[in-house]
Amino acid sequence: MATAAINLFLVKSSPFSVPKPQNPSKLRVFTLRCSSATANAVSDLSERPWKTSDARLVLEDGSIWRAKSFGASGTQVGEVVFNTSLTGYQEIITDPSYAGQFVLMTNPQIGNTGVNFDDEESRQCFLGGLVIRSLSISTSNYRCAETLGDYLAKRNIMGIYDVDTRAITRRLRQDGSLIGVLSTEETKTDEELLEMSRSWDIVGVDLISGVSCKTPHEWVDKTNSEWEFMSKRKDGEAFRVVAYDFGIKSNILRRLASYGCKITVVPSTWPASETLKMKPDGVLFSNGPGDPSAVPYAVETVKQILGKVPVFGICMGHQLLGLALGGTTFKMKFGHHGGNHPVRNLRTGDVEISAQNHNYAVDPKSLPDGVEVTHVNLNDGSCAGLAYPARNIMSIQYHPEASPGPHDSDYAFREFIELMKRVKVNA
Repeated sequence: MATAAINLFLVKSSPFSVPKPQNPSKLRVFTLRCSSATANAVSDLSERPWKTSDARLVLEDGSIWRAKSFGASGTQVGEVVFNTSLTGYQEIITDPSYAGQFVLMTNPQIGNTGVNFDDEESRQCFLGGLVIRSLSISTSNYRCAETLGDYLAKRNIMGIYDVDTRAITRRLRQDGSLIGVLSTEETKTDEELLEMSRSWDIVGVDLISGVSCKTPHEWVDKTNSEWEFMSKRKDGEAFRVVAYDFGIKSNILRRLASYGCKITVVPSTWPASETLKMKPDGVLFSNGPGDPSAVPYAVETVKQILGKVPVFGICMGHQLLGLALGGTTFKMKFGHHGGNHPVRNLRTGDVEISAQNHNYAVDPKSLPDGVEVTHVNLNDGSCAGLAYPARNIMSIQYHPEASPGPHDSDYAFREFIELMKRVKVNA
């Protein structure tokens, strides 16, 4: 028991005058005894009022990163990639192209705007997990419907925070994308998690079939009038488009619909013969996750359609077009993931700020004569767009619907419309 004696001197004085010295004989002394909690009492608390590290990220290089968990619990393996976007985390976590991957956000604070149900890019979350530096303790957005943690928990997606994302990003840039294991299970040893990371691979795995729709369906939703920026555009001739769903983002379909297209979305395994029976004006090959060389059935489908109708490839669709034309693709060191990649349009000289999400690229040297490289990524010079005018083919390696510029790349949809119109007139 700790005690303290405090002498209190009671002095009566006026605030407008200097008090006179007190008479010692009239001095009154009080002794106050108090107690304080002992150190042992702190350790007796049944639960600390703050969250402690309860999760681990174990990378295949042997590094172990302690963190705090949010969202779902358990153990999950995936490829760790970093995304440099400053905003749009909800579009990122609902992008099917992240299937099989842990997305590490380089922006330090995530979750401050919560989530809503208008900005989702697909029907569910396909990524393996989310890695962030700081999880916002509050949300502030007029459209917020729930917190990021609750959103991920309901979709069984793991997340960790309070981890040094800068250090991990530097490691990924130096060594390339790494396989990692996220775990909240204390029963699993570091050695077991490390073995899991080293025995799993994403190369050569068909990830498209797990994110594609199962049956054909019509898409009719246009861009919400609140976000539509082509208010002066006049409705013209409608074109029928068949869109192959390799992991397609909803906003791609919204933009096509806003340009007047009538769209039928088909699964990744949909036969080319059935597509041609629909007599479409054009075919879209969408974005999607993983290794393009791991889906030879999709490459064969593209081959059978080329030259028969105008085609437009985006991201995975761009890579599949490269393979179908006889070219090759390769795995990049750490890929392109973010909403701030500069791309030069070689035809116009314009520079676009683009949103990108891919780990593979087309080798332009492997393409046949007649195929034109139309866009290049200014960060590393990689191929970001192709055209083959003789066969009515166009493609880009980035997302024209994502609007980081904000509308730098939307012209790609207009060019696809013009391509279909030109072919139809000359038919």
